Amino acid sequence: MQVSSHADHDGHDHHHHHDHGKDGCSSCGHDHSHTEVKLQQVILGLVFIINSFIADQVLEKGGAISSISSMIGALILGTPIVLLGIKDLRKGVLSTNELVALAVMASFASGHYQEAGTVAFFMLLGEIIETRTADGARRSIESLIKLTPTKARRIRDGKEEEVAVKELTVGDVIRVRPGDNIAADGQIISGQGSINQANITGESLPVDKKSGDEVFAGTVNLNGVLEIKVSRAGTDTTLGRVHDLILAAEKTKLPIMRLVDQYMHFYTPLVFVIGLMVFAFSKDLNRVIAVYIVACPCAFILATPTAMVAALSAAARLGVLIKNIADLELAARINAFIFDKTGTLTTGKLAVSRLAPLNGVKPAELLRIAASAERYSNHPTAKALSQLAEEAGVPLVEPLNFTETAGKGVQADIEGARIYVGRANWLKENGVTEDFLKSVDLNETEGFSLIFVARSGQCIGWVGLKDQTRAEAKESLADLLGNGVRRVAMVSGDRQPVAIRVAKEIGCEEVVAECLPQNKVEFVRAMKKKGYRVAVVGDGVNDAPALAAGDIGIAMGAAGSEVAIHSATIALMNSDLRRLPFLVRLSRQTRAVINQNFLIGVLFVIGGLVLAAFGYINPILAALMHVMGSLLVVFNSFRLVRQGEELEPFVVDTPKSENKTPEAPTGQLSPKAA
Repeated sequence: MQVSSHADHDGHDHHHHHDHGKDGCSSCGHDHSHTEVKLQQVILGLVFIINSFIADQVLEKGGAISSISSMIGALILGTPIVLLGIKDLRKGVLSTNELVALAVMASFASGHYQEAGTVAFFMLLGEIIETRTADGARRSIESLIKLTPTKARRIRDGKEEEVAVKELTVGDVIRVRPGDNIAADGQIISGQGSINQANITGESLPVDKKSGDEVFAGTVNLNGVLEIKVSRAGTDTTLGRVHDLILAAEKTKLPIMRLVDQYMHFYTPLVFVIGLMVFAFSKDLNRVIAVYIVACPCAFILATPTAMVAALSAAARLGVLIKNIADLELAARINAFIFDKTGTLTTGKLAVSRLAPLNGVKPAELLRIAASAERYSNHPTAKALSQLAEEAGVPLVEPLNFTETAGKGVQADIEGARIYVGRANWLKENGVTEDFLKSVDLNETEGFSLIFVARSGQCIGWVGLKDQTRAEAKESLADLLGNGVRRVAMVSGDRQPVAIRVAKEIGCEEVVAECLPQNKVEFVRAMKKKGYRVAVVGDGVNDAPALAAGDIGIAMGAAGSEVAIHSATIALMNSDLRRLPFLVRLSRQTRAVINQNFLIGVLFVIGGLVLAAFGYINPILAALMHVMGSLLVVFNSFRLVRQGEELEPFVVDTPKSENKTPEAPTGQLSPKAA
């Protein structure tokens, strides 16, 4: 049964035309033609059916009202199903469409309007649930395009002019101001600044760039004015290649075949023959109607959608958004997980990990001076210091004569003393002569960002910052391995020492670093070639091609980019990695329930056919038996609703909780102590 629902969130209908191929599906023999059914139509039909049941219970003389209401509801819900069956017959095709249409018409013809409407409603509901979002790839592209500005400041003959990005050519020189997105790949020929390029490389920390360094389109210039010579523009940029990889990965996905449809081209003619044989031997039309009623495979048809509704309810309660329903079934067979690092296994935001005061200064004093001096900076280190000061209850003072030097640090007057906060060279350039570097016991190559603080020409300490791993990451990866996942890998665009440090912290034995988007896709494809069913978990634009290339793409929704979420089919809305083991368990339990439902369907159909053919049940008992089988399937499915109750309900993350430092930095005063 193939009925598509087209209903969007804003109330407008969008008619998407999809080419499923002229030959259609070889296994079931028809082209999966779609009949458009509006969600409003289904709801309206359901209202009439429910009204008929209410009339039976409430009104003493509700028979006529109930009959008319149920008949209207059955007509509203059953018409698209019957029309689809007729359409297939005109093409010379037999499938579940005809058998369901036959069951609806048989129930309707025998006066069982409520049953006809109920069967039709569940059929349409199942199809609405299973309908895949068809415009995901298009929205991915639209979101990706938004990352690149439409205008660029091109410099010609010493003059700055604003031009459309599409007019840029190799060799042009463009000017990028602080806060601007870079319009094209190129090389810096003048200026220096910090570049947030996590969207492309996955690198957790902003990278300081100077003359001669390469920059990518779609990355953000945090500070400093840059002049860039364009080396790649338009679709040739790294961002453009990411766009092409998303499209290529989407095209490699094959349509999911429905188990029941694979055999319906045998089953439907067989039921027709059985009905004719029963009539030929018994001359009893009631037996034939009973055969057609019990032969309707509604238990089969409800087996998957009811289990999926229950599973989706359990998942939604815990903030797991499943966009492609077929992936919930596929998750049961996943035996390999590939994780991005930044924003996925880590928070993606800088946090203070070490306060190291020198020359008799206390930790709280070091934090107060550093955070006060950085108060008006938009650099990620300034935000981390401000966040920690707020959590520890350290009051800040107003900085005077504040200035910021791109890529180096800030200077300001605090309580009458000149304060410098920034890199080691920045302090040395401003007259700090002592050898303060000997006190540093952290390695910047492992992902630590160090800033030094000087007051009146003397270094009073340094602050270590890093991208923190998620508190639940280690537990979640261990849980996945305990649930039968055979391989867990971390693939990152960050530097090798950084990736190795994070992998050790979370207990991930396999790690690949310094990967561009195409490298991640190649790694996913290589793992799939080895026979693994691969789930890819990520959050950034650089993860989008890999998300689309995996058997399942899981986006970290709370911290993830729009592109990653649209490229994936599952999103963790609160970025809690513990939802991944839950998803695997839920998928396996859902598959078990579906198999049980199919067994119930087999027993009721075969048993009902035998009883109906030999006259042991009349059409009324056949309808009752049919409903009993369907109800058993529904009740069995909705056992899944309670799955995951051991996890706390989904709560939307607030900015404060997202930025919270999981571990107290060494030398840091706790909020109570402060």
